[in-house]
Amino acid sequence: MDADSSTLLDWYGKLPARRVDLVGDYAGQELFIVEGDGLLLRCFDDPKLDFTDGFQLLHAVYAVEHFLQALLQRKCVFHLVFFRTHKELCIPRATPSQSRNKYLLARAIILRHLEVHLHLSHPTVKIYTFDSVLDPAFQNYLNASGAYFIMTHDGANPLPLSKDSQLKHHNLHVQSIESEEHRRRVMFRTSIFAVIDQGYNIALIDGLELMDTKIMITVVEGIRKSKVAVALDETAYASNIDDGDIDRRLEEEISESSVRMVLQEISKLGSSSERLLLTLMALKVMEHHSVMDIRLMTAFLIQILVIAHTPLTSRRLEMPAIDRERRRELDEFLATFVHISERILQRRFWDNICTQASLQCDINDMIDGRLLMTIWSKLGEGSASQFLGSRLQTELQGLIGIATSKFETPNKPALGECTSKLLSATELSPSPPNQMTILPFSHFVFDKHLQPINITIQASRNVSGRSAKVFQEVSHWHNAKRRLDPKAIHVLSDRDKMRAMRRNQFFMAEMASYAASLTGVTGKILEPELITVSEAVKPARETVDRTKENNDTTKQRKGQASKGATNAKAIIAANVAAKGGGVADKAMAAWKTVRANFDAERSLQSRYRKTKAYLRDCPSEKRDIVQAEVEYYIICTLLKMYRILCKSNDNTNQHQINGVTALTFSTIRGLPVAKGLTKTIVNQVKSILQALNLPSVEFPAVENDGKLSFEPDLRLSEIPPVATTYHEFQLLHCGPYMDRNLDSMPDARVKTFNPDGWQRKVLDELDAGRSIFVVAPTSAGKTFISFYAMEKILRRSDDSILVYVAPTKALVNQIGAEVQARFKKTYPHAGRSVWAIHTRDYRINNPSGCQILVTVPHILQIMLLSSSNAKSWSRKVRCIIFDEIHSIGQADDGVVWEQLLLLAPCPIIALSATVGNPEQFNSWLTSTQRSSGFDVTMITHQHRYSDLRKFIYKPPSRFSFSGLPEPSFGTLGLDGLEGLAFVHPVASLVNKSRGIPQDLSLEARDCFTLWQCMCRHQTKAFPVDQSLDPKHLPRVLRKADIIEWEKQLKILLKSWMLREESPFDKVIEDLGKPMNDTKAPAYYLSRTEESTVKTEAIEMDADDLYCTTLPLLCKLQERDALPAILFNYDRGKCERICKTIMKQLEDAEKNMKESSPAWKSKIRGYEQYLANKSKHNPKKMAAPKKKGKVNDDEGTSKADKMQDAASEEANPYANFNPDAPVEGFHFANIAKAEAAELAAIHKELKRRELEPWLMESLTRGIGVHHAGMNRKYRQAVEMLFRKGFLRVVIATGTLALGINMPCATVIFSGDSVFLTALNFRQAAGRAGRRGFDLLGNVVFQNLSTAKVCRLLSSRLPDMTGHFPITTTLILRLFTLLHESGNTRYAVDAINSLLSQPRLYLDGPAFKDQVLHHLRFSIEYLRRHDLLSAEGVPLNFAGLTSHLYYTENSSFSLNALLKEGYFHDLCSEIDTAESRVLRTLMIVMAHLFGRHPCRHSDQEYIENIVKRSPSVVFLPQLPASAAKILQDHNDQTLQIFTTYVRTFVDQHINSPDDKLPLTGLSVGVSNNANNASDISVPASLNSLPPTRVRSPFVALSGHSDTFTSIPDLCRTVRSGVFLEENVIPHLDIYPQETSTPLNAYLYDFYMHGDVEALEAANGVRKSDVWFLLNDFSLVLATIQTSLANFMKIPEASGGDMEDLVGGGDEGNNRDDEALMVDSGYGSAASSVVDSPIATSIPNRSTAGLKSKKKVEDSWEVAADADAQKEEEEEAWDGDSSEDEGPQTVAEMEQGFLRIYKSFSKLKTEFDEKFRAMFA
Repeated sequence: MDADSSTLLDWYGKLPARRVDLVGDYAGQELFIVEGDGLLLRCFDDPKLDFTDGFQLLHAVYAVEHFLQALLQRKCVFHLVFFRTHKELCIPRATPSQSRNKYLLARAIILRHLEVHLHLSHPTVKIYTFDSVLDPAFQNYLNASGAYFIMTHDGANPLPLSKDSQLKHHNLHVQSIESEEHRRRVMFRTSIFAVIDQGYNIALIDGLELMDTKIMITVVEGIRKSKVAVALDETAYASNIDDGDIDRRLEEEISESSVRMVLQEISKLGSSSERLLLTLMALKVMEHHSVMDIRLMTAFLIQILVIAHTPLTSRRLEMPAIDRERRRELDEFLATFVHISERILQRRFWDNICTQASLQCDINDMIDGRLLMTIWSKLGEGSASQFLGSRLQTELQGLIGIATSKFETPNKPALGECTSKLLSATELSPSPPNQMTILPFSHFVFDKHLQPINITIQASRNVSGRSAKVFQEVSHWHNAKRRLDPKAIHVLSDRDKMRAMRRNQFFMAEMASYAASLTGVTGKILEPELITVSEAVKPARETVDRTKENNDTTKQRKGQASKGATNAKAIIAANVAAKGGGVADKAMAAWKTVRANFDAERSLQSRYRKTKAYLRDCPSEKRDIVQAEVEYYIICTLLKMYRILCKSNDNTNQHQINGVTALTFSTIRGLPVAKGLTKTIVNQVKSILQALNLPSVEFPAVENDGKLSFEPDLRLSEIPPVATTYHEFQLLHCGPYMDRNLDSMPDARVKTFNPDGWQRKVLDELDAGRSIFVVAPTSAGKTFISFYAMEKILRRSDDSILVYVAPTKALVNQIGAEVQARFKKTYPHAGRSVWAIHTRDYRINNPSGCQILVTVPHILQIMLLSSSNAKSWSRKVRCIIFDEIHSIGQADDGVVWEQLLLLAPCPIIALSATVGNPEQFNSWLTSTQRSSGFDVTMITHQHRYSDLRKFIYKPPSRFSFSGLPEPSFGTLGLDGLEGLAFVHPVASLVNKSRGIPQDLSLEARDCFTLWQCMCRHQTKAFPVDQSLDPKHLPRVLRKADIIEWEKQLKILLKSWMLREESPFDKVIEDLGKPMNDTKAPAYYLSRTEESTVKTEAIEMDADDLYCTTLPLLCKLQERDALPAILFNYDRGKCERICKTIMKQLEDAEKNMKESSPAWKSKIRGYEQYLANKSKHNPKKMAAPKKKGKVNDDEGTSKADKMQDAASEEANPYANFNPDAPVEGFHFANIAKAEAAELAAIHKELKRRELEPWLMESLTRGIGVHHAGMNRKYRQAVEMLFRKGFLRVVIATGTLALGINMPCATVIFSGDSVFLTALNFRQAAGRAGRRGFDLLGNVVFQNLSTAKVCRLLSSRLPDMTGHFPITTTLILRLFTLLHESGNTRYAVDAINSLLSQPRLYLDGPAFKDQVLHHLRFSIEYLRRHDLLSAEGVPLNFAGLTSHLYYTENSSFSLNALLKEGYFHDLCSEIDTAESRVLRTLMIVMAHLFGRHPCRHSDQEYIENIVKRSPSVVFLPQLPASAAKILQDHNDQTLQIFTTYVRTFVDQHINSPDDKLPLTGLSVGVSNNANNASDISVPASLNSLPPTRVRSPFVALSGHSDTFTSIPDLCRTVRSGVFLEENVIPHLDIYPQETSTPLNAYLYDFYMHGDVEALEAANGVRKSDVWFLLNDFSLVLATIQTSLANFMKIPEASGGDMEDLVGGGDEGNNRDDEALMVDSGYGSAASSVVDSPIATSIPNRSTAGLKSKKKVEDSWEVAADADAQKEEEEEAWDGDSSEDEGPQTVAEMEQGFLRIYKSFSKLKTEFDEKFRAMFA
C-alpha cells in the first residue's frame, strides 16, 4: 500500500459518522447529488440480478429505477452525477473477467436511458457527466447547483473476503480481488476527500435502508479544508481493461458516417429503433474484424425480434442445458459484442444522430441473456417458417443482410437451419402455487370490515411438540392459580400513603419553583386564576365595556370568586369620586418624590430604565393619573441622551444615535393613548418632532392643561435634525418599534391583550367544538390557544379532561408548571386535581384524577388503549392538544403520533410553527377527523411578533480578554460591530431553483434596502414600478404597511428570479457583499477603557469553535444582546464549549487578581474589615452554634444589635466574597436571583453528585442543556435563565421545541448534520423575547456562508407519515376489546380506525390493501399463538404488547419463548450462571437495540477492532435460536406472500410491464391483437408468469417462491403496498443478511468501557446513556411481564407505563434520597422497583402441593375437562408430537428459571450501567 493511499484510508477511518433519517433529520427538501457509479454498484451487487449465467439487462435497469423511485417517493430532491474516471467502480466484487464488460455496457445503457427518458417523467432530476471529481466543470456545477451533500459509495464491503463464497464459485484469486478492492476504496475515498475538503458531507449509499417512509443512512461529517495531505489524482488508481486489436481500430471503424449508413439501411425497413441501430452497428464491426460467428449473429437478431414482440411475463426462462463448447462460443461472442456496443455509446455523435433521426430509445431492453442462450441452444434444426410469421422472417432476413453487407460469407447457413429449433414447444407443467390456507377467525367488530376479503379457511392446524409443552405450562399458570387482581397487588399502608403524598409534595414544590420563573406576555410573573364551573366563558367577540362590567358584576350572586375583586374596584372608584383630586394630588406627590431620585441618577440609561420600571409597576389607579407626564419625562431623558451623543463627534456612536432617535419616536408615537395628556405635553412633543424632522403624530383633542412637575431641559435649538426623510428614517431604524397590531380588537374571551383576527378565528372554532390545525411562527401568539382550551374544560365540569401531548419531557414539565401558575380550582371530592404530569420517569398528581393531563405520546397511547380506562377515563377526554405536531415526521416516534391522531376520541388541537406542507397534512387530518365525526379548520399565520436579524460572525485574529465590556444603550441589532456581518435574507437566494420560501420574512429595513438595490440595477426590460417607491407609504408606518409592501416587492423579485436575463443575480451579489466579505478583525480587546491590568493577546484560529466563543459573547455584551442560547447539536461539544469559556474567564480573573493593584487594595481592605469585626465582636467570628445552643448574642442590647446591623449595611465589605466571580468575569445577572434560592439550587445539585464544573458554571451565569444532563440540573438552567440570572446557555435541540426560554440572541455554534431547515427555524424562533425584545438576533458561528444561505433559503420539509396499522397495534386493540368487555369506546375506536379512507399521511387511499394487510396480520397473530379464533389475546400477548415500542423484536422474543428456547437455555441458570447469562445477552442483543455495523475495511478491523476490548461484530446467534427465528421468518413470509397473492387475485388485473421511474412500457401486452404474420409463438419454454414477484425481477429466473421477507418486499410487483418494516420479522445474520450487528450492548455487558464503545463500536459517548437505558427498559418490561404472567406477588402488579430503564431509575433514586434530606421523608419509588433474582419465591418440588390438592382447591376455576379445553384453545390445534404431560414441578420450574435468568441479567446490566455513570 503506497503512502498516499495509506494516509487517505487512515484519514477516512477517523471521520465521524451518524446514522440519520435522510429526509427528516438531514436533507429535508434540499438538493443533493447521487454519485452514479456508487448507485450502480449498490444495484448491480444485488444477488438476485443475473449478470453471470445470463445478462438480464432489463432487470438491472429496473433495479436502478426502483431505487431512484423509492427516493422520490420519500420526498428526496437529487441530481445524478457520473464521473468517467469512476466507470469501472460499478463492477461488483468477484465478477469474472468475461462478465466485466457486461457491467460497463449496462452502465452506458442505463446512463443513456435515463438521459433520454427521465426528464419526461421527472423533470427536476437532472443527469450530468464529468471527467472526474476534479473536473473544473464539476466545480462550476457544484457552485451553481447549491447541492447540499453527495450520496456515494465508499468502496467498503460488509462481507470479508474470507467468507465470500463467490470467490470459490468463480475460481478467483483472493490476492487479485484484494488489489481490486483496495483500488475501489481509494478511488471512492479520493473523491470523498475532494468534496469534503470543499465543505460537503457524504451520505453512504452502501448501508442505506428504506424503513417505512424513512431512509436511514450513514452521514460522514467532514472537516472543511482538512490538514491531511492527500494526492488528489484519481487517474493514478484507474485501470483500463480494454485491450486487443479491436480497441486500436475501433476509433476509425465507429465513425459518424458509418453509423449514418446503417441508420439509412434500417430506415428502409421502416424501423426507428435505437436498439436495432446499436445492435447492427456492433455486429457490422464484429463482422468487419472477422470475430463473429454468423450463427450467433442470427441468434442475437432473433432475440431482438422476440424481445420486441413478446409480452414481458412470457420471458421468465430457466437456464437451458448447453454443452461447454457452445457456451464458450456464446460467451466470447457476447463479450466482444458488449465491449463494442459500449464503445459505440461513448461516441459523442451518437446522441446527435439518434435525436436527429427521432429514434426510439429502447436500448434498455437490448439483451436478454437467458433468452439469447435459449435461442442459441435451439439453433440447428427445423425451419424458421414453422415459428415465425412471414413478416418476421422477412424482417429477420433484412437485418441479417444489413449486418453482413460488404462481406462474402460462403459458409453462411440457411435461415431455416439457424432457427429450426428456436421455439420448439416443450410444455412445462406449471408449479402448483405455494399458497397457504387461512386459520378461522371471527369477531363482530372486525367481521363487517373484513367481509370483502375472500380467502380459504383451514379447519385446524398442528402445533410443534415443543410449543405444546410450553403451552401446557402457560395453561398451568393461567388455570392452576387464581388470576391476580392488579389493583390488589400494591395495597398501600397508611405509612406508604403518607410517603407517596410526601413524594408528590416534593415534586409539587419543585414545580411551584419552576412555575415562579414563568412570565406572561407582559413579562410579569403569572398569577393563578380561580376557576369555577358555574362561570361561563363569554360569547365570542363581545366588546368589553369596563364600566358596565363593574356595575353588572356587583349584582352577581354571593359567593362567586370575582365578587370581592369587583366590589373592591367599585369602592376605589367611589373613593376617587368622593375625594376629588385627593388621590391625584397624592399620586403626583409620590411621582415628584420618585422623580427627584431619578434626577439624581448620573447615568441617563439608568434613569430611563428606572422610570420605565416605575411606570410598569405603578398601580393602575395611579398610572392613569401620572402616565402622560412620566412618559414625557422619559422622552425628555431620551432627548438629552440624543443631544449628548450628537455632540460627541464620535463616528462610532452613529448606531447609538439612530437607536436613541428611533426609541424617542416610538415613545412619542405611543403617547396619544396615555392617560392624563395635557396641552403643554402635546405642544412640546410636537415641537420635538419638528426639531428632529420626524413625521407628526396625531393626538386626540385635549382640553385639560396644567403645569408640569418638572422643568424639561429641551434646548431644541441645539438638537440636530434627522438627516434623512421621515420615510427613510422609519424604514431604516424604526422597524422593530412599529405598531404590530394586525386586525387587533378587544375580545371578552382574552383578558391580557387584544387578539389579532386569526387568533379570534381560533377562539371561534374552539367555541364551536371543531378541531383546529394552527400553523404560526414562534412568538406569533399560539400559546394562549392551549390555555384558552384548558380554561374551557375546567369551566365545563369537574370531570371533563383535556390532554396536552408534547414531544419532549422538558416541554411537559414546562406546560405542567404553566398550568399550575395559571389555574387553580377547588373540587367537592378528594383525589381530584387541576393538572397532572405523566411520563415514564415520574408522575406528579394522579393522571386519572386530573382534568388537564400533560404527557408524552407513548403514555397517552398506553392510556387510550388501556382496558381499565375504556369504561371511564377515556370517555371523559374532551380535547387533545398536539403541540409541535410536525413531530409526526420523526423516524422513531412519529408512528405513535399518527396512531394517536387516528384513535383520538374527541376534537383535537394541532399546533406547529414548522410545517412544510400544511395543505396536504390538513387534507389528511380532515379525512381522519371526519371519520370520527369531527370537522377540522386550518388556520395559518405567517408573521412573527418580533423580527429576526441575522449575522455571520468572523472572529478576530488576536484577542485580549480583560473583562466583559459595558453594554451600550438604545441600539437594536448587532449592526456596526466589527466581526459581525449582516445577512440580508434576499442575499441567501443564491440557488434560484429553490424559489423564495414562503416564510422568508423581511423587516422594514430589509424591504427598503431591497428596493434601493433593485432600483440601482433595474433596466428598461426589468423596471421597478413607481408604485413601490416608499414615498407612497403612510407618513407613520405600521407593521401592516410593511407586510403589504414586502408582498409587492417579492412579487417583482420573483419575476426577476424566473428570468435569466434579469438583473436578479446583480441584486443578490449587491445585497450579499457584507456577508461575503471574508476579512476578519485583526485584534479585539474586550475592554477598551484604561486599565492597569495587562492582558496578553491570544492568537485565534477562526475554525476553533471553542476559543472563539468568548469574543463573540463579548460582542453581544457590547450591544446588550444577552441573554443568548448557543445551539450545537453535539452534547459533547456543548460541554466543551462551556468548559472552554469557563477556563478563559477563570484564567483572566486570576490574571487580574495577580496584577491589579485595585484588587489587591480591596483584599487588604477586606482583611482589615474582618480583623476589625473580630475585635469588635469576637463571638460573631466564632464557630457556628451547635444544635440546641442558646442565643449567642446574650448580653448584647437591642440598640447594640441595631447599630451593628446598620454598620454592616454601610460597610462596603459586608457582602463582599473574595471567592465569588468578580464583576466583568462572569455573565450572571446577580440582581435577578436571591442568594438563598441559588444556595438551595446548589445544595440540591451537589447532592446529585454533579460534576463540579457544572455548578461552577452556573455561578458565572453559564448553563448547559441537553437530554443527557440530570433532570434537576436542566430544570435549574431553565428557571435561572428565565429569571435572567443565567445569560448564556449552550444547548442541543432540547431547547428548540416549544420551551419557554426566549432570549435576545440565538447563536448557531458550529455546523451539524442535524442543523437543518426545520431545526434552524425551531431554534432561531427562541430569539426575540415577546415583552422584552423588539428584535431578535441570530448569529452564525463557524458556519460556511453557503450553509447559512441554505438555512435561510430552504423551504421547510414536508411532513411524512408512517403505516400506522402495525401488528402490535392490532394485538393491543384486541386486548382493549377483550379486557374491556367490548365497551362502546373500544368498538368506536376500532370502527373509526378501520373506516379511514387514507390511513397514513403521504399514503394513497388504498383501503382494500389496508384491510387485506389487517386480515393477514391477524393471521400472523393466530399462527403465532397470540390470538384465538374469537379474537381473545393468548399466551404471551401481554408481554408482546408491552414491548410495542420494540416492534418487530417483540415478536421474535415471543417465538423463542413459545418454542421453548429460553426454557432450554435457562435450565442451567443455577449451575452455569455465567455462561447462561452471557448467551442470554447475545440473544437479547440480536433482538433489541439492533444497529447494523457500518461497512468496514480490513484495515479498520486490524487497527481498531482487534486492539479493543470490544468484539464490535456481534457473535452469531446460537444455532437453536437462529433455527427458531428462521422458521418464524419463513412462516411469516408464507403468510404475507399469501396476502399479496390474495390481494392481486382479487384486485389487480393490469399487467406489471412499466418501469417504475420513467413509466416506459416494455414488450407487448398479453392482450395485444397482433396480426398472425408478426406474432411470435408462445412456445419459448417459458416458465409460468409470476403473480407476486415483479416480472422485471423474474427475468433473472426467479419465481413466486421467496427466500426472505426483504426478498418479498423489495421485489413485489407494482400496485401492492408491502412495507418491510411493518412485517414482524428480524433478518438473521448471516443467514438472511450479510451485514453483522454492532455488538455495543454485548460489549458493554462484558467490559463496561465507554471509551471502547466510542472508539471501536462507533457509538458516540453522548449517546451511550440513552442506548443503554433503552435496553435496560426492555429488560425491565420483560421481567415485570413475566412476574405478572406467573403472578409472583413480590414482583408483579406494577403499571407497565411506569417502568423505566436503569439510568432513569438511578435518577429517581437520587430524587428519593434528596426528598429525605429535604424534609419530605422517604417515599415509595415513583416506578416499580425491579425485583431481583433473590426475590423469587421458593417453588421447589418439595414445597409444592400435590396435584390432587391443587385440583380440589378453591383456586381452580373449572374442572379438568374445562381446563383441558382451555389448554387446547391456547394453541388452536393438535400437537404433531406427543412428548407426554409435564408434572406440576416441571411446569413451575421452567418459567421460574426464565424469570430468574432475566432478573439476574437485568441486575448485572444495571449495576454496570450505574457504576459507569456514577
